[in-house]
Amino acid sequence: MSDWRLDIAENRSAQKYEWGEIIRRVFWGAGAVLFRWTPRLLYGVRNALLRLFGAEIGKNVRIHPSATIYFPWNVSIGDWSSVGENAMIYNLGPIEIGEKVTVSQRAHLCAGTHDATDPAMPLQKPPISVGDQAWVCADAFVGPGVTVEEGAVVGARAVVVKDVEAWTIVGGNPARPLRDRELTTG
Repeated sequence: MSDWRLDIAENRSAQKYEWGEIIRRVFWGAGAVLFRWTPRLLYGVRNALLRLFGAEIGKNVRIHPSATIYFPWNVSIGDWSSVGENAMIYNLGPIEIGEKVTVSQRAHLCAGTHDATDPAMPLQKPPISVGDQAWVCADAFVGPGVTVEEGAVVGARAVVVKDVEAWTIVGGNPARPLRDRELTTG
């Protein structure tokens, strides 16, 4: 057993964000209220508001007003992608969402954590990448530093803490490969 003790006071006193980012967060607080109050079908208005705050938003992107995007300047979303109702984009670190991606309702992309081995538990901001044509299903969790490769599917309520290979369907907690994803026509 270790004699180490958590140092929560040091954690709370550490400067986790630069002053410029703190100021952007204050302004985004007002922008986020506008975002949430836009009518459901006004995707273009929400996209424009996110772009105003530094987000890279592609063409024909649909983000629902109940979705939460913490820091617009840390998100990029490719053409024809969507972010569903009550999805949480916790992008303390950068989150890149490719083209034709679906992030379903209540999915949680979490690009923030703490170093649990350090008594001060300093904040870490590892990036998340979701490749083109991937699908993060309802209630799924994608953890810090994870890459969901092209065409992969993260099943409903799955917990992904390791990279997901291209064109693979994963599920469970922790997520494990279930089968390959093959698109069919017909």
